[in-house]
Amino acid sequence: MIPAALTLRQAAGTCPIYIGAGLLRALPGLLEEHLPRRRLAIIADQNVAGCVRVPVDAPVLTFPAGEPSKTRDTWSRLTDELLAHRFGRDSAIIGLGGGVTGDLAGFVAATYLRGVPVLQVPTSLLAMLDASIGGKTGVDTPAGKNLVGAFHQPVAVLVDPDLLASLPEADLRAGLAEAVKHALIADATQFAWLEGASRAILARDPATLEELLRRSIAIKVAVVEADETDCGRRAVLNAGHTIAHALEAATGYALRHGEAVAIGLVVEARLGERAEFTAPGTAPTLVAALERFGLPTRIPPDVSTDALVAAIALDKKNRAGTARFSFPARMGAMAGDDLAGWTQAASEPAIRAAIDDSREQ
Repeated sequence: MIPAALTLRQAAGTCPIYIGAGLLRALPGLLEEHLPRRRLAIIADQNVAGCVRVPVDAPVLTFPAGEPSKTRDTWSRLTDELLAHRFGRDSAIIGLGGGVTGDLAGFVAATYLRGVPVLQVPTSLLAMLDASIGGKTGVDTPAGKNLVGAFHQPVAVLVDPDLLASLPEADLRAGLAEAVKHALIADATQFAWLEGASRAILARDPATLEELLRRSIAIKVAVVEADETDCGRRAVLNAGHTIAHALEAATGYALRHGEAVAIGLVVEARLGERAEFTAPGTAPTLVAALERFGLPTRIPPDVSTDALVAAIALDKKNRAGTARFSFPARMGAMAGDDLAGWTQAASEPAIRAAIDDSREQ
């Protein structure tokens, strides 16, 4: 039985988000409902393609797993493969995998023949509760992360927590950084729930994982509904991400995205406290929560401050050459509003000081 879906309402229509254990088995029925008479292609990384079997007869287009594959070259090769298979405008894409796959599959769908539908089947915790929701797609460039892309809402998202059973422990923990971020930006009650549920989450208790997904996805949906194309409030979802993206670029993506976000949340909270946007004590509270989930909270010693500052200068939120951040005001609320904006400027000396405060000793 297919469970009732959360519904993401957008200008171009709605995107149902189905959440339930064993839901992958219902994929054929969902395809019949949302992509009838479409010729399907599955896009997945080589790891997922080798271990996740979907009940769909469709060619599988693969690429090497990992962030280094999220490039224009990979996008080009995947679109060329679709052309070689003679996929037309009656086609559709299934994105099967983690955040990298979702971004790539979505960008291929957004641009192939000027746009074909995509249905997302996330297989990592990070993708389930964050990356697959909201229609952001894109690729990285040598200048930085996600600098080329498009907004392209999926026709549906299928979230099956059973797929997390084989997820490596480090990837499960990395996904929890985004869950902490959702609680930080919107719901202090959710932050307290995460603290109480941490052991059950790490033990992969099925009921607790499903509850986590429902709670976190609901927060993401509410933010995206208010600002589909990232012109205002949606910037709060970038909490921790200015530093996170800089860390990823500076380390050649040696850190998992969630690990970089965990560090970024702490650094940016410290920076917000210095600039008096953020209530004192927010950063230590975040450190305790993230460490409870086994996540890093300090910048590795071999990452230079100069490299981070250079990467921050290319962040998408910057305006008039000035670095801007999405700062928490306190647990469960962000600084800013629709009138004044949801990002705040920070000076380079303040950024450098916050980075230095957050280094491993």
